[in-house]
Amino acid sequence: MSKIIAFTGSNSSTSINDQLLQYTLNSLVKESVDYIDLKTLSIPIFSEDIEKTSGIPDDIKSLKVEIDAASALIVSVNEHNGTMSSFFKNITDWLSRTDPKYLKDKKILLIGTSPGQGGAKFSLDYTKTNFEKFGGIIVDHFSLPSFQNNFSESGLSADFAKALKDSVSNFENDLNPA
Repeated sequence: MSKIIAFTGSNSSTSINDQLLQYTLNSLVKESVDYIDLKTLSIPIFSEDIEKTSGIPDDIKSLKVEIDAASALIVSVNEHNGTMSSFFKNITDWLSRTDPKYLKDKKILLIGTSPGQGGAKFSLDYTKTNFEKFGGIIVDHFSLPSFQNNFSESGLSADFAKALKDSVSNFENDLNPA
């Protein structure tokens, strides 16, 4: 059985990407998943000066231990101005200082949503390239446009529900081939 961790790249307490991730974990994922709330981490903005004087932040070291122990990740990525949020970029910057291949051979399911029609597509594309550079293997991805129109307490609209279910199934089948 694979160890899977999941987190959202947003620091908003009302993150629609966290809502999408929680829906995915609670409704679709059959595997056991450890959720990590990145908002609870205390991490300064990356600076070589801070790194020289204080080293790698303890919360980054702890997150790296969790990533090392996992064989797979489910990551929900938000989008700010066509890329990942500065909050999440800062975390990936610090993680890359622990090991340039900190995601080596980690299988990853990327999901994302936005209020607009783009569905966090630019952020998902950027994150895919970024994670592959750090050694990750993107198994599948899912984009949900127009969150408020396609998501409710009862779940996703039919077309998107099937697409997300297919992405999750592809991910789990890759982790546990028949």
